[in-house]
Amino acid sequence: MNRRHCATAAITLVCALALLTSTGQASAAPVPEPSPSSSAPADPSQRYSNADLEKVREQIETLYRKAGAATDAYNLAEEQTKKQSGEIVKLAKAIVDGQARIAALKDRAGAQAREQYRNGGLPPGAQLALSNDPKLFLDGINKVRQSQQASKSLLTELNQTQQDLETYTQDASVNWEKLEANRVKQAKAKKKINAQIKAAEKLESRLEKEERDRLRQLERDAANRAQTAWLSSGAVKDVSGEASEAGAAAVAFATAQIGKPYVWGAEGPGSYDCSGLTSQAWLAAKRPIPRTSQEQWRLLPRIDIQDMRPGDLIIYHADASHVGMYVGDGAIVHAPRPGRNVTLAGAGSMKILGVVRPDK
Repeated sequence: MNRRHCATAAITLVCALALLTSTGQASAAPVPEPSPSSSAPADPSQRYSNADLEKVREQIETLYRKAGAATDAYNLAEEQTKKQSGEIVKLAKAIVDGQARIAALKDRAGAQAREQYRNGGLPPGAQLALSNDPKLFLDGINKVRQSQQASKSLLTELNQTQQDLETYTQDASVNWEKLEANRVKQAKAKKKINAQIKAAEKLESRLEKEERDRLRQLERDAANRAQTAWLSSGAVKDVSGEASEAGAAAVAFATAQIGKPYVWGAEGPGSYDCSGLTSQAWLAAKRPIPRTSQEQWRLLPRIDIQDMRPGDLIIYHADASHVGMYVGDGAIVHAPRPGRNVTLAGAGSMKILGVVRPDK
């Protein structure tokens, strides 16, 4: 393998990365307008009954839940892309450093060869060893050994550096492939999110103002029913834990964001998605946690609901596609969905998957 060509190829990869990132994030192709089923009355003059609106509410909720799952996929791919990009930059520096080290080692080897040539093909120690002076002879033997050891070390170091350079180059190529794969994942996730949100917005746009008001009331009623049933079950009867210092700081940050809009993929400061809010809150508490709700559920320590304390994260739905922060008294602060703002809500107003503690 031609090492110089190999290293050059890796550096070319990094230059290509810089060119790609300078043009902005990969964007999804235009999404065809979804055509979800609708509960609209057949007669346009007859507006939605409460039963019709309840069906619309369920459809909208399903669409936004699917958008939430796709948002998690997008956020994870974006995080992985940033990581791979950083790895490529590090590898590029290692390749450049390796090339400089090889050049320096070759200069040292060349200097030794030139010195040997000037002495008739023998190193300085060997020349002295031919002397009739016993003291010079012994000194010469030592210098021969030192010279041999130095040459051996130089060759070993040169070979190791060349092997490292080949490894760096291979790793850069692998990371480049991962980077491109993650960019494709981002585009696909973004397309799904746009499709689900557009479908939900289309359903809601067909409603008159009075119907949209009734729809919001139906949303609140459904959340209240779920919360009442959860509290009545005794799930939080013995929950009385106090927030840790870090947990209190995370709660303070999260509640200070109340009123800011939900925007998928957002991490503040002006808007948030659900896991953007919780991850930034714990970052403010100096405890970095994974970016997405699914990764928070997968990687953070899990605890029983009865052991909850303010600052803990409640993960929702079977696919862990939503997260809120417990603030005490059976309530959470969360970023609900597009079209809504960061708000307080009942912790049992959605189906709970489990609870995790970032500072356990």
